[in-house]
Formats: sequence, C-alpha cells, structure tokens
Amino acid sequence: MNAPNKSSSFTSSPYRVAVVGVGIMGNAIARRLVECGHSVAVFDLDRSKLEPLVALGAQASASTAEAARGAAFVITSLNSAAIVRSAVFGSAGVAEGLDADALLIDMSSIDPPSTRALGDELRQHCGAGWVDAPLSGGAPKALLGKLTVMAGGTEADVARAHTLMRDLCANFTHMGPAGAGQTTKLVNQLLCAIGFQAVAEAVRLAEAGGVDAKRLAQALSGGRADSQILAEFGPKMAARDLTPTGRVDNMLKDLEAVQAFSQSQRLPLPLTAHVCELHRAFVAAGIGAEDTVAIMKQFNGFSADV
Repeated sequence: MNAPNKSSSFTSSPYRVAVVGVGIMGNAIARRLVECGHSVAVFDLDRSKLEPLVALGAQASASTAEAARGAAFVITSLNSAAIVRSAVFGSAGVAEGLDADALLIDMSSIDPPSTRALGDELRQHCGAGWVDAPLSGGAPKALLGKLTVMAGGTEADVARAHTLMRDLCANFTHMGPAGAGQTTKLVNQLLCAIGFQAVAEAVRLAEAGGVDAKRLAQALSGGRADSQILAEFGPKMAARDLTPTGRVDNMLKDLEAVQAFSQSQRLPLPLTAHVCELHRAFVAAGIGAEDTVAIMKQFNGFSADV
C-alpha cells in the first residue's frame, strides 16, 4: 500500500487530528499535518515545544484528553511503552477524551507485546481502534511527507489510518495484525544501527588514509556499497554535523527491544548484539542525548571535540 506524495496541498480530506508528543519527530509530523490543511491539536509535557506549532496554526491543549476530544485521529509520538501508556490511560489521558469511532495511530517505536496489550485495552475501554505505525526517515522526511511507515492492525483500521498517513508517507505498508508494524520497525532499526556503525568506521578509515570523506557517498553511489544511510549520513559524519535527526539513546532502546525479542526466540543475532553493546558504551560515555553523528566520538575517546 504505497501513498503518492504531494508537498503543496493535502492529499486526504482535512481531519481534526491530535498529536501527542512533539519532540523532534512529533513536531515534524504536526507541522506537516498543519501544512496539509488539517486541524491539529498538540500536547507535550514541555509546553515550550507547543509555541512554534501554535504560531503555525496548531491548537495547544492542556491535557492529552483535551487534545483527543473530537479528534478523528490521535497520533502518539513518544519514547517508550510506559510513556505511551501514561499518555493514553493516565489521568486526563487520551482514553478519557477519545470517541469510540476515533482511531489512535501510535508512531512511537515500542515493543510488539506492549502494542498488542495497549490496543486491546483501548478497545475495551472506549471502543476506539489502534494501529501501530512506526516510521523510518526521520524528521526531514516527515516534513516532506515522504516517510516510510510499517503498520500493524486490522485491515479496516489500517485502511482508515492510510487516509491520513498518505499526507505523511511515500511508503505505507500493512505488515499484518497488531504488533506487526513494531516488529518490522525492529528489523529497520537493526539494519540502521549496523549501517550507522559501518558508515562511521568507513568515514574514519577514509580520513586516516587522507581521503576526503565528504566525497565517499558520491564516489560509491551506484555501487554495491551505496545505501540511503551512506548518502545521508556519510557527509554528515564527515562534517561532524550534530544537527538533530535521531538520538543515540533512542537507538539503544530499540536495539534492546530487538535483543529482548531475539532472546525470547533463542535467535542468535551476533552483529546486532555487538552494535547494541557499542550503543550502551556510547550512552555510558554521555552522548545518549546527542544525534547519531555523535558516535564518531568513539574514535577520539569521547572528548568534547569530535
């Protein structure tokens, strides 16, 4: 199920949408939806994050329940299953304001069992549907409406989610029942984490050999080593550009979820295990809150100067 992209106007009917959690990703999602003509209510515990969105035309909400009230869709973009649970079922949570015919689209990256449990609980609580719709592409692709989204849920719920998601996605795929989207995101994160480490090492090798690492992506384009990660992050790592695209500690969270699943299946994933341990070392060294490019600090003992 692939969605055509139009950057200048909305491709679906305008909806009332609530976006809960407006960090790097949630902010980009909310901005894109406002630009596409939707009526967007936003909520975040950090009220300062709401001001730029309000300036664009979004409505600030005092609680997640207020944001959800009257919304056809509620999008959550949060950092963990525990935070999603609190936002949905906590005091003045989404579940208190959500109509039975509304749909919650969770674009967070959380573990598949938690996704299934949360979706079941929401249906029992108020009858609303739940689609797990984790994403790949980061904030830059969200702003262009060119995200890749892998969805889990019933056929009807996912088809309905697609009517909104086509304004955010260039590629939207229904992967199966509840939790299937999150399982596919784990696969995505495994590939990304290994790819980030490979590109970081390639950049450092080029630098050590006196090669202009900023030209690696161009030089290798079209060959077998070419990849989206090399094209986007090769120049970024060579320039030590720490502009936020995704946090190191968020990748560690996802890698630990991959490990938990693989261990439950007694499935050996040796490269993933190694890269997960590297990310634990990165976080222990104090760069967890920094952009992925900060992993370049591994080559200089994590000194402040990358």
